[in-house]
This record gives sequence, structure tokens and C-alpha cells, in this order.
Amino acid sequence: MALATGSRSPEARRARPRLWMVFSAVGLGALVLALLGLSLVRVYDNQLIRQTETELITQGVVVSEVYRALLREHVGPELYGTSRLVQWPPVPPGAHLRPILPSLRASDEVLPPAEEPPPRSAIPPEPRALRAGERLSPLLFEVSRSTLAGIRVVDTQGVVVAASGVSGLGTTLAAREEVLRALRGEPRGVLRQRLAAPDDAPLASLSRDTGVRVTVVLPILEGERVWGAVVLSRTPMTFAKAVYADRWNLTATGLVLLSVVALMSLAAATLVVRPVRALVRQTRAIAASAPEGFEPVARPVVQELAELSESLAGMASALRDRNQYIRSFAANVSHEFKTPLASIQGAVELLRDSAEQMTPEQRERFLSNIDADARRLTRLVQRLLELARADSLVARPSRTELSPLLTSLAERARAEGLTVEVGPVPAGLWLGLPAEVLEDIVWQLITNASQHGGEGVRVRLEADVVGAGKGRVVVRDDGAGISTSNRARIFDAFFTTARERGGTGLGLTIAQSMLRAFGASLELLPAEERGAAFAVVAETSPRSPHL
Repeated sequence: MALATGSRSPEARRARPRLWMVFSAVGLGALVLALLGLSLVRVYDNQLIRQTETELITQGVVVSEVYRALLREHVGPELYGTSRLVQWPPVPPGAHLRPILPSLRASDEVLPPAEEPPPRSAIPPEPRALRAGERLSPLLFEVSRSTLAGIRVVDTQGVVVAASGVSGLGTTLAAREEVLRALRGEPRGVLRQRLAAPDDAPLASLSRDTGVRVTVVLPILEGERVWGAVVLSRTPMTFAKAVYADRWNLTATGLVLLSVVALMSLAAATLVVRPVRALVRQTRAIAASAPEGFEPVARPVVQELAELSESLAGMASALRDRNQYIRSFAANVSHEFKTPLASIQGAVELLRDSAEQMTPEQRERFLSNIDADARRLTRLVQRLLELARADSLVARPSRTELSPLLTSLAERARAEGLTVEVGPVPAGLWLGLPAEVLEDIVWQLITNASQHGGEGVRVRLEADVVGAGKGRVVVRDDGAGISTSNRARIFDAFFTTARERGGTGLGLTIAQSMLRAFGASLELLPAEERGAAFAVVAETSPRSPHL
């Protein structure tokens, strides 16, 4: 069954994501993927540089050990080289490992390009280092052909004594900061700018046409003596070439990421589009007065759409009920007008046709009937206008203290000859209703009790608190009461048992409409041994100083 406007079913109270959560999740997912992609690119750049650095360290360690062995044959037990000034890397006492780990990153400072070819040394190379280097140079040449790295060995003065190419022998690298630090005993890796060569090749070639060059310099150590250094350099793989070389795996990864994004978009579309389409179907069903239009969407997924569907269903139900009310009201109004109008019309026709044959008493009786029916129509029109004003009443925040109001009404009733007393009223009890509205309704109930309760009926006004934040005014009489059959129809429009006394049956209907605008209600309390009791139930005023 559809709910009234503004009400929420238990299904609607389920925890659901809101639209901003859905869109935020999609945006956050896209941001995470973008950041992940950028991070992977940066990590990949670092990995390419460190991979090149690791390769050079590996080659340098081997070359260093071979050169040291060759040089030892020429030096013998003689003290050779310079003292090691830097203890690097730090090694725990007793440890036999000397790890040299890659440390370069893509974000490191890029030094200016090295001078190529290096200048000739003014200092001749150390003879024994030169003889060892001459034996090592053919090996370096063969290694360079396979690894494409530039390899040089310098003596303790920074003079090149062995190289993978013959053009570098006799030159000096002593001006380079990384070489000086290696000759003090510290391994060193740097990035230097590489000038583009005219023959830099496309992606599929072996040439690595990057803008930087990795240089690794390792000291050649014999105990705590430095016998020279190995200088190695190699251009790292570019990101574009690495991607090209690994294009198939990266393509598969890209397809997976694309699938993830597509699934996220599909999920977002499912979360939003499907319930929106269901809402469109619901509005079309409402327009066609189909039963499914009065039910909320079964699975709206997100909270805003659930609330919108609940509101649409409630609005449709309210409009349907209103339409039924208007039809029933129009039928009742037509019936109420038809009876006196028919009576007036019949009396007028009789007077027109037979007035001359009637006695004065007969003519007066017919004229009195016409006057009574006209007065009834006047009262009926007046009450209908009051009902229309009650239905269009706009509620404004108001409050009324009950004790003074009920006392005033009791005095007014006693002044008109009615027996009305005020029962116990909690001190400082206020209701969230305008004083004039509450006064009109309570007075209507008092007059109803005096009209229907019988001769000598007594009315009692009471007030109390019912439930959390609710209060009520009870109008109780000790009259004839209301029959069981009439209790079910007591609030129906135009229902009255005092039609001959001028009753219209709209008093309680008007009172209900006025109270409904303020979220209050008029209730018929359970039957007692004698009399009847009505209660005006409303919220206690939140601004009351006694609450």
C-alpha cells in the first residue's frame, strides 16, 4: 500500500549510498587510477635508472677484482696506493659482506655533461698500473661490445690506464667529482646530462637516446689502500623504449585497467540510471492512474532516489485520496442542496398554482417552509466557506497556554446557560496551536454536547500530557452519548442527527481540517457508561518555558 506524502516505509529507511557518494567514489576511483598510473611511470623511470646502475655496479665489481689481481702481480708485497679516507659502506664488525646498493633516482640532480674526450693528463700514468691496464684493456673491449657500457680504469692520480676504447688511454678524469670521491674510498653514482647524437635511433633499435647518462665509479681496494677506480657509464633505457620493449605485457595491463574503468562506469550507471528509469516508469504509471504508480520503486539503490520515489508514491496517493474526497464531497453537497431546493421549488409551484384557494394559514405555512429551507441553504453555504478556509489554512508557529483558555471558555458557556466546569490542567501546559483555532474547536465541541447530550447535560474540560511531546484537551459530557453505529460515521462530512434543528454535519469536518494544518488531530475517545468524550491532540509547544 502506498504511503502518505512525507512518510517513509521501512524499506526506505535502509542504509543506502547517496548520489554524492556514488559520484565521489567514481571520481576517487578515476583519481586513484590516474595517480597510480603516474606513480607507475615515475617508479618505472626510477627502476630503469637503478637497473642500469645495478648492471654497472656488477660489471665494475668484476673489473675491479680482475684489475686488482693483475696489479698485485706487479706490485708484490710492496705498500702501494693511497690510504682510504672514507669508510663506506658501513659494515658491522666481523661481517664479510660489502654490499654496494643502487641509490640513483630519476628526481636526482642531473650534472652537466662530461667533457668528451677527456683532456690529456699532464702527469704520466703510474708504470705498474699502466702495465696492468694494458693487459686488462682487451677484456674491457670485449665486455663493452656486449654490455654497451663505457669502462675505464684510473690509477691513484685519476689517469686512465685501461679503457674499453683506445682513445681514452692517458687522459685524466681527476676533475670529476665522482672520481675524486671514489679515489678516497667511496663508491659513487651520478646522473649526467647526455647530448643527443644525430644518429639516435628509433624505438626498435638498440640505441638508448635518453637525455641522461648513468655513471658509476667504484674504488679498487686492497685492504685499507685505494689502488685506483673503475669508471663505468651507460645510458639508461628510455621509458618509451621500455614500453615498446614490454608493449605486449603493458597492453594487457592497459586492457585490464580499461576493463576496471568500464566496470566502474557500468556500476555507476547501474546505481543511477536503472532507478531513474524506474522513476520514469513510476511517473508514467501515476499519469495513467495505474496501481504500480502508487508503490515506491522496489530497489532504488541510492538514498535520494529512494526518497524521491517515496515522495512520488505518497503524492500520488494523496492526490487519489483527494480526488475521491472531492467526488464524495461534491455528491454530498449536491444531495444537501437538492433537498431544500426541491422543497422550495415545490412550495413555490403550489403557491403559484393554488395561492388564491389557500387560506392565510396555509400560505403562511408554505412561506415559513421556504424561509426555513432558504436559511438552511444559507447556513450550509456559510459552513462550506468555513470548510474551504480550513482546508487552505497555512500553519504558522503558534502556542497557547491551556489553563487560561479553558477557564475563559467555561465562563463563556456558563454565561449562555450551559453547565461547564474545568477539570485538572497541568500547570504551564502549552499546545502548539493558535489560540483562536483551539478556542473555535473546543467551543464547537461544547455546543455539540449541549445540542446532542439532552436536557441538563454537563460538560467537563480537561487537559493532560499523552506520550512524548504530545498534549491534549478533552471535552467530556454526561449526556445521551453516541450510538455504536453513529460512532463509525461521526467524522463523515454532512452526517448529523440534528438536521431538523439546523445541523449541517460539517462542524467536526471543519475542526479536523483546521487541526490537520498544524499536525494535530481530533479524536473520539472510547465509549463510557454515559456521555461522549472528544480529544484535541497536538504537540506541546517547544517554546514553553515549563517544558
